[in-house]
Amino acid sequence: MPYLLQKKMNEFVGYCTVEVTDSVLDLSFPLAVLYPTRAPTKSELVGGYTLDLARNAPIKEGEFRLAIISHGKGSSPWVYRTLAYFLAGNGFVVGLPEHPFNNRDNNTWHGTIQNLKARPHHVQLAINTLYEHPEFAASLKPDWVAIIGHSMGGYTALALAGGIPTCFPHESPDQQAHIVRTPTDHRIKALVLLAPATPWFLAENSLHNVVAPILLLEAEKDEHTPSEHGLIVLHRVANQNKVQHRVIENAGHFSFLSPFPAARTNPTFPPSQDPPGFDRLRFHEELNTEVLAFLTSQTH
Repeated sequence: MPYLLQKKMNEFVGYCTVEVTDSVLDLSFPLAVLYPTRAPTKSELVGGYTLDLARNAPIKEGEFRLAIISHGKGSSPWVYRTLAYFLAGNGFVVGLPEHPFNNRDNNTWHGTIQNLKARPHHVQLAINTLYEHPEFAASLKPDWVAIIGHSMGGYTALALAGGIPTCFPHESPDQQAHIVRTPTDHRIKALVLLAPATPWFLAENSLHNVVAPILLLEAEKDEHTPSEHGLIVLHRVANQNKVQHRVIENAGHFSFLSPFPAARTNPTFPPSQDPPGFDRLRFHEELNTEVLAFLTSQTH
């Protein structure tokens, strides 16, 4: 197992998949869950990657905080597997939803107002599902959720935490800009934004209602969400003192994805690539520790 998965791991990690149902849109989507367990682990292939897990094992006794990781557009929840695994190994229940019609297998909602509405709604459904789940409900800290979002997942996190997005004309059937009606979930107590996509929050008061503490990490050499995206967060939230902000030197947009196996690391697969000289493996050791420290410091 890579060093970045071993470092400071305090728990065995369990794994199961839960189906989340959206009765309004008449669809369902998978939610992978990683969590602390006492059961012994073994090598398991999940999402195309190998992790040491205890499949369908009972959760360890105790009370744990919930973290949901929202993936980027056209992506997969499993490209954040090392962060998810690390958090689960350090006392979190971690939900990894696959966003319908905005994932690597089906991206037909990309660039639509439907996607802007559905993403935060589906994260809220994932939260509800775990708080009502017979295996997890009694083990989750009441009314405490962290949302970790990369790229389009950053949009998702901000919208669900109280942001008021506005779609672009090309995203709407009538070719007009509209305020996007999304739910707000007051159980959200912390946000981790990794190279977030934020241009839907250009309106002056669009993030005024986002009150949860934020860890905002940007990539210095990001060609997809450059520094203007982070500035929107810094300039639009009501209390900038609640934002911890850092620019990762020499990092690219995809540097926040877990290191890929050697067989998949090549120039023809852009998510596996970083700016010359950037050490993704070492960075993820730092990222895991930084995110864990931020989340555990949020005591309310």
